[in-house]
Amino acid sequence: MEKKNNSHHEQREKNTNKIKSFVNHHYFLLAVIIIGVTALIGIIIFISITSSRISIDKAEIYAPIITLSSSSPGTLDRVFVKEGDSVAENIVVAEVSGAPIKTETSGLVTFVQNTPGQLVSSLTPIVQMVDPQEYRLIGHIDEDKGLSDIKVGQNVIFTMDAFGSKQYSGTVESINPSARQSDIVFSISDKREERQFDIYVKFDVTKYPELKNGMSARMWVYK
Repeated sequence: MEKKNNSHHEQREKNTNKIKSFVNHHYFLLAVIIIGVTALIGIIIFISITSSRISIDKAEIYAPIITLSSSSPGTLDRVFVKEGDSVAENIVVAEVSGAPIKTETSGLVTFVQNTPGQLVSSLTPIVQMVDPQEYRLIGHIDEDKGLSDIKVGQNVIFTMDAFGSKQYSGTVESINPSARQSDIVFSISDKREERQFDIYVKFDVTKYPELKNGMSARMWVYK
């Protein structure tokens, strides 16, 4: 009787082990399927995202430099501003031989020739400034890297090297019709010249006061 009970007990254990093995095997297969499907979805999403945008690795914030100089040679008497100052339109920023030098527009002072007593000519920059409202993000793209797919009005996302992964947004304002003459590269395959073109992106400067002239960036144009 005892042997018979032991036999039944062993059989139950075998059946239980078989069930556990079956369940574990199916759990494993299910896990593999889930991982595979997740990876496939990730690949599809990655391909979809990368195919719907154009990546531009070289870009920077830019605004035209406004240079204020004396209308005639003379001695620099005084300078009334310093670098980093915000100035309004029609403000006296310096005097040369008693003649005032005034701003023609509002802006941010980026350079000051603060050397009173120095002789200056009409070509000597006394004060230089930029108008933050004129800030643009300029991206440089090779002509064969998606230039033909970029259109005015397309959305742009960009990040600044100085601010890590923080994202900024803008829109394509214009595309320079002429290539950058100073940036000629050669195709490795056939040694042909490849030109770079400038893409101008407008953004809301009031939303991003931390952006400064000359900062480097990376940008993505969405088709």
